[in-house]
Amino acid sequence: MSGRKETVLDLAKFIDKGVQVKLTGGRQVTGTLKGYDQLLNLVLDEAVEFLRDQDDPLKTTDQTRPLGLIVCRGTAVMLVAPTDGTDEIANPFVQTDAA
Repeated sequence: MSGRKETVLDLAKFIDKGVQVKLTGGRQVTGTLKGYDQLLNLVLDEAVEFLRDQDDPLKTTDQTRPLGLIVCRGTAVMLVAPTDGTDEIANPFVQTDAA
């Protein structure tokens, strides 16, 4: 075995493609992945942050703000997902009041 560490994620296939990143503290950004390193520091171009609901800070709204070119520190990254090929579905665990 070599002494070289490899990351669990292979982000090379997402370079120059759209990704969605969830960060600790509830922030969520999307952008084009331009680079990364073994510590999961990410460089996103044309980044857009989804603003949080004022009543419930754990929920995001449809309101956005442009950020441009940003660096997401690897210690804050919780999730990296491609934006292409993902669809939002209804939560099957939410109880309706019709019962």
